[in-house]
Amino acid sequence: MRVIALQSGSNGNCIFVEAAGVRLLFDAGISGMTAQQRLQGCGVDIRTVKALLISHDHGDHVRGMGVVHRQYKIPIHITPSTLAAASRFNRMGKLKDIRHFEAGATLRFDALAIETIRTPHDAVDGVGFVIDDGQTRLGILTDLGHVFAGLAEVVSTLDAVIIESNYDPQMLAKSSYPEPLKQRIRGPGGHISNIESAELLAESGKRLRWACLAHLSEHNNTPDVARATHERVLGDSLPLFVASRYGATEVGRVAEQMLF
Repeated sequence: MRVIALQSGSNGNCIFVEAAGVRLLFDAGISGMTAQQRLQGCGVDIRTVKALLISHDHGDHVRGMGVVHRQYKIPIHITPSTLAAASRFNRMGKLKDIRHFEAGATLRFDALAIETIRTPHDAVDGVGFVIDDGQTRLGILTDLGHVFAGLAEVVSTLDAVIIESNYDPQMLAKSSYPEPLKQRIRGPGGHISNIESAELLAESGKRLRWACLAHLSEHNNTPDVARATHERVLGDSLPLFVASRYGATEVGRVAEQMLF
């Protein structure tokens, strides 16, 4: 299983996963040209991607959806509510190949199963994803809202995870953000903090081979702060990556007896 975070943050999100011979994109918050060029830099032709799966309707996850879909002829898999909300607030253009799913359903692409996990983030119908190729399970769990019931159990089943680590509580408290925005970020429909992410991973058991910290705030976090918080909680028990806001991050390959 190959995993590349093409970009992660409020400025745009897109993740590439290749498993069981199937290539998928998760979210399209960056332009089609950017996605194409960053994949090409990693030796991947975007035209070989089989599907684009959308987690929720916020612009940093959907603003490039229409162009990626049309330019590279990639079908979009999305819930009906998410499509309706995304289309109201973003210029999607004509969408020709939409495959609807219901939040909580399991999608199948050949031998690959994609479990969709409902999240309490303040989107219309948000989901996280678990990609299962029969040997390895990868979670893509960002824009979570809060550490909701059942989330730790999901993480405990994973071999690797891309996990939200959005903000440092002290940095957020001291930031120039207006108080309503601060409340939204740390509230039940916002984002989880570095410490919440670290404690969640600490409860996950010993199955995890690596974690990638993602969706870091530009103003209320830094890669060094996020990593230090996790290392303080986890020690050196788990290899950690940090997904970049500005470029592609090949966060790891996961297979039996292999990590690099």
